[in-house]
Amino acid sequence: MAANYDTLNTHPRNSPYGSGDPYYNESSGYITPHRPPKKTVSKWVKFGIPVAIVVIAAAVLGGVLGSRGSKNSSSAAAQGSAAATSAISVKNDLGHFPTATDSQYLVPIYPMTTNTAAFTTPTFVSTNDPNLAWPQDPFQPSNPSPTQVRTDRPRLIAPAYMWQSLPNLIKNDPYLSGWNDSIFSNASQYMALPPVVYFLDGGNGILDPAREIKQRIKAFSYVYRLTNDTTWLDRTYVELQNAAGNLTGGWGPANNTKWNPTHFLDTAELSAAFAIAYDWLYDSWTSDQRSSIMYTLIEYGLSNGLTAYSTNDPDAYGWWTKSTEGNWNCVCNNGLTMGALAILGDDTTGTAQQLLSMTVNNALQNCAFAPSSDGTWSETANYWYFGTTGHAEMASSLLTATGSTFDLTAVNPGFELTGLYHMYVSGPGSLFNYGDCGPNKYSTTANSMMFYGQQYTMPQFQLFQRDQFDAAEPWSMFWYNPAVTGAFWDGLALDHFFDNSTDQWGSMRSSWTDENALYVAVKAGTLQGHQTHNDLDCGDFVVDALGVRWFGELGSGNYNSDGYFSNDNQDSQRWLYYRKMTEGQNTILVGQANQNVAAAPTVMHDTSGTVQGSSTVMDVPSDSSAYFIANLETAYFNVSSFSRGVHLINGRKQVLIQDEINAQASVMWRAHTNATVSLSADGLTATLTIGSATTTVQLLNPPSGAQFTTMAAVRFASDPTPPEADQPNDGVTVLVISLPAGSYTLEVLINPQWPGMSSSSYTTPSSVSLSQWSLSSPS
Repeated sequence: MAANYDTLNTHPRNSPYGSGDPYYNESSGYITPHRPPKKTVSKWVKFGIPVAIVVIAAAVLGGVLGSRGSKNSSSAAAQGSAAATSAISVKNDLGHFPTATDSQYLVPIYPMTTNTAAFTTPTFVSTNDPNLAWPQDPFQPSNPSPTQVRTDRPRLIAPAYMWQSLPNLIKNDPYLSGWNDSIFSNASQYMALPPVVYFLDGGNGILDPAREIKQRIKAFSYVYRLTNDTTWLDRTYVELQNAAGNLTGGWGPANNTKWNPTHFLDTAELSAAFAIAYDWLYDSWTSDQRSSIMYTLIEYGLSNGLTAYSTNDPDAYGWWTKSTEGNWNCVCNNGLTMGALAILGDDTTGTAQQLLSMTVNNALQNCAFAPSSDGTWSETANYWYFGTTGHAEMASSLLTATGSTFDLTAVNPGFELTGLYHMYVSGPGSLFNYGDCGPNKYSTTANSMMFYGQQYTMPQFQLFQRDQFDAAEPWSMFWYNPAVTGAFWDGLALDHFFDNSTDQWGSMRSSWTDENALYVAVKAGTLQGHQTHNDLDCGDFVVDALGVRWFGELGSGNYNSDGYFSNDNQDSQRWLYYRKMTEGQNTILVGQANQNVAAAPTVMHDTSGTVQGSSTVMDVPSDSSAYFIANLETAYFNVSSFSRGVHLINGRKQVLIQDEINAQASVMWRAHTNATVSLSADGLTATLTIGSATTTVQLLNPPSGAQFTTMAAVRFASDPTPPEADQPNDGVTVLVISLPAGSYTLEVLINPQWPGMSSSSYTTPSSVSLSQWSLSSPS
């Protein structure tokens, strides 16, 4: 799903993440994207888009930059200056590549056209033209150290030389100009709101308020530096004083646990917010104001960081410092690092110096290994946002403040691939959102893509992200390289398979630029080792077509529910909740029992290697195909053999899902949809309808007694009772095939009813065993 930003705090905080948020614990399941001109609202969508998000969407936003200027030599830049100027001019003359942003699902809508001048191979053009590119950072230490920082301010992410260049680049780059306008607009809306209210919930601490404060501080500080209007400086200080508990009524406990260090994410995000304000506005604060900000940062933030790293940590503030390769380690180390870098040299307590001797090394051992070797974020696709934001902020802050990332971007080669993971896990309008989706994002975006684009020389990362709705925020203004040209899709393969045994999943599609494209994602992977954010979901899949998600995910459960995060053992209470148990997934259920957490699937796959060209109109060759097969025998009890295959056939217009299973208990094929489902008289065809879009699902060569039926998305009456009630999954239907124990081959053919495609153009594939599948068979 697209990211969610409650920028105006419109969601009431009467649940862990706000009952208005469609992605989290009060959601009624996944969201089915609808595309223009189909503007009806899915019955799953219960809340509107916050006003400030609409501002962002209207600007057709995206992208971010790298952290350093061009590293090319001046001679090379001079040699290619004419060509560089021409290439960038073509890009800038076109403006934003998308012609619109879908106002409901916030995805870019590209024109169906060919522009061979602008839609070219992704490239970082070499130029020294100050109208078109960043200058090189003058700070180039020969022997960088985490405790040796640049002498000028700011230190963090946006040094002075970038602020000096920014106004001219804004005038000459349509993306920077659009983002700048949106940041100003959003800041004006934040200005009209009262300071962020303290709210402590049962499972998520004060993380929502902390991230909202960080979001505001970034915007206020940015606008002040470009306007010198002290109204913004004053408003920033009010927000800081509020979070320090210095305004009437206070803010949280009147002791050093004010920032809730038992849920250290909260402490870290507030530390980052205070670091940004202290550093970016350093020269504008009075001496007393600087002292107040630094005292608050140390008292409620960094001193608790020392406790987290100490051997005397009775309340386990620092559990995340120990073998935690996920978003917690990235976010927490980042907040402490940004805070320490901001006050280093002014801090007479030694706190900053001590922390920097610990956070960098710890992040290198933990945060840096959150992506698997293939780039997949080992928690979930949504937790990628939180983890990579923390990682990118930390690496960028270290780079600009000290001159080095200290291998934070290099120690794990998988980090170079995590941008591809994000691209391929994104469907035409929704993520392959398996497992937990996480809390509200606020200041968390996918703009790490642009930092990674520059660091790894992957311009397609920047080109992909700059068109996304969440790009308009201050990091974009400094992480985006305006000398990037081309189209992210030019030369990009339609398929990618991720083979690390922890994850094992495949992404297959018919186009990168058509919001109505076919998208199929399917997973296997282990069921442990995901920071307790996964589901019991080997064999799970999603299908998008015609601007609609036909089969999808239910998302997070209630993070406050008893036992929800207890552990990932077989008997964990987590697996008693419908959205986490096997019956809540789009896979096979055997004996109405959960999958085996010790699962060790194996996979095989193949692809025709079809790539999209420069045109946004993807003409898929008739022989273009891909498939993914997973041996899931170890994921089940009472099964002697089981493999699932997913095959794109007929020029990527149809999808075949084939299961070959020998089970000693009942077998149930299950897939969740929020379509209206109509069954044929013989039960062998299901017609799914959402709005004006239709897809048919056929059961081919059915075993004796096999037919489609439907069920509500609720637990079986015979299931063990969970500690707390499940969330309702209103409007969700489960398409089901039920059979007794036995040996079966189930062939399910999914046929989106493409406009203009005659019935004779659909194919009924021959029956071919999974062991004999190839790119051309079945077909």
